[in-house]
Amino acid sequence: MARLPRFNLPGYPQHVIIRGNNREPIFYATEDYQYYLSKLNDACKKHGCELHAYVLMTNHVHLILTPNTEGGISKAIQMLGRYYVQYFNYSYKRTGTLWEGRYKASLIDSAQYLLTCYRYIELNPSRACMVEHPSEYSWSSYRYNALGEIDLNITPHSEYLSLGTFSIERQTAYRDLFNAHITDKTIDEIRSSTNKAWVLGSQYFKDQIAEKLTREVSPKRRGGDRRSKGYVEGRIIDRV
Repeated sequence: MARLPRFNLPGYPQHVIIRGNNREPIFYATEDYQYYLSKLNDACKKHGCELHAYVLMTNHVHLILTPNTEGGISKAIQMLGRYYVQYFNYSYKRTGTLWEGRYKASLIDSAQYLLTCYRYIELNPSRACMVEHPSEYSWSSYRYNALGEIDLNITPHSEYLSLGTFSIERQTAYRDLFNAHITDKTIDEIRSSTNKAWVLGSQYFKDQIAEKLTREVSPKRRGGDRRSKGYVEGRIIDRV
C-alpha cells in the first residue's frame, strides 16, 4: 500500500509521533532531553511551527504542533532529527540511523479532540507506570499547562486559552480535565489515526478537510447503500 502524502494545511494542529529504531532508547541522560528540546525549539522557530504539548519518553516522542507555513512540520522534524542524530551518535560513540522510518502524524479536530490529545500524550508516563501522576514527570508539557511552570518551548493553543481568562483559571480548569477518564475507544481512535495518518475528528470535520486535500482522510466506509435513508441519517448524525 502506497504511503499517504503528509498533511500540508497551515493552521491545523497535528499529533506527531517519532520513534526510535527498533523501539530502542533515544534518551539516556538529562542532557539528551535538554538538547532535544533546545533543537526542537530552534526547528519550530525556523520553520514556523507552534508547539502546544509534548512528552519525551525513553524511546519515542509525542508532539502537538501547528504549522504556520506549508511543509512546516516536515521541515522542522527533518532539521530536529538531523541535529539530534549527530549529537546522539557523537555522545554515545555510535553510527547509523536512530529513527524508525518516517514520523507518524494525524490532523486534529481542535474543538472536539485537541485537549483530549493533550491529556493522552501527557498521561503517557503514567500509563507506562513510570510515575503515578503526570506532574511527577519532568519531560512533558504538563507542568506548563497544569501548573504554570515556565516552558519557553510552548505556545498556547486557542483551545487551551479558552479554558479561562487568567492563567490561574486555565491551569485549574486544565487540571480538572485530568479527573475525567479517557475511554479505551478514544485512546484507540487517537492511536489508529496517528499510526495510519488519518484525520482525528467528527465526520463533518473530516469532510471539510477532504475538500481541502487531494488524499483520503479516513478509511473508506464499507458496505451499505449510500442512497438509503439509514445511510443519509447516519451522515446527518455525524455532522451534529
